[in-house]
Amino acid sequence: MSDFVTIVEVGPRDGLQNEPRPLATADKVALIRRLAASGLKVIEAGALVSPRAVPQMADTEAVLQALELDGAQRYPVLVPNEKGLQRALAAGVRDIAVFAAASDSFSQKNIGCDVAASLRRYRPVVEQARAAGCRVRGYVSCVMGCPYEGVVPLARVAEVSLALAEMGCGEISLGDTIGRGNPRLTRELIRTVAAELPLSRLAVHFHDTWGMALANVCQALELGIRTVDSAVAGLGGCPYAPGASGNVATEDVLVLCQGLGLSTGVDLQAVAEAGWWVSEQLGRAPASRASQALLARQHAGA
Repeated sequence: MSDFVTIVEVGPRDGLQNEPRPLATADKVALIRRLAASGLKVIEAGALVSPRAVPQMADTEAVLQALELDGAQRYPVLVPNEKGLQRALAAGVRDIAVFAAASDSFSQKNIGCDVAASLRRYRPVVEQARAAGCRVRGYVSCVMGCPYEGVVPLARVAEVSLALAEMGCGEISLGDTIGRGNPRLTRELIRTVAAELPLSRLAVHFHDTWGMALANVCQALELGIRTVDSAVAGLGGCPYAPGASGNVATEDVLVLCQGLGLSTGVDLQAVAEAGWWVSEQLGRAPASRASQALLARQHAGA
């Protein structure tokens, strides 16, 4: 089993999309460049969705124009349909992501159709993206519970994950959208989905609503997961999951990986500094234990 963990930085997309204070385009670009300089290789750059639905992502194409899309970093964007894909391809994007759910109610709230209809919608998107040479990632939301339906059967999560994989998504990210997971449920989830798909094609995406995100990441890593989604400074939430808090903080995941003897190729100090910087722009403190500890050490002269 590899000792290298790929961190998928979702702060500039999943993090910023739920912030009440919009971040200026130039600041988004500056944030992404800071994150890239830290060694992060996969950084979500935005979402080509309706600006009415997610106004914080309205400038994604302008952000993409300022980035080197053919360099060492990968800058995936979320696309909801064929129109979004065409916008992504026109911008020179090489990586896209589609987003399904394991809950019909959440799917209806999020994208206006049930899960089955969403999968039918994504099939031509994935086919066209792959034909254009793009990597495609599939997100599955509400894998540990739905804000509208409550408990979500793990078999349903596996079913949706397999459907996305079979249509051509190379990687499937399992999202605890409302942050209700715990290590036991994480273990059951991964084992259930891994019965259908190899661990190498799975990623985890935890929100920290109840303070369990880092413990869940630890459990996933111990089971062999080697791709983890996280957001600098713990940014995030979900506009369609009332009460959901931010993503697990990238800084905290990096500290965890170090403690477990796993490598990431990412400079913790640089990410922490990026987290403090973007938090200042947003008028908030970073929701990262590691960042707070690093700052305290600096003030103490340690």
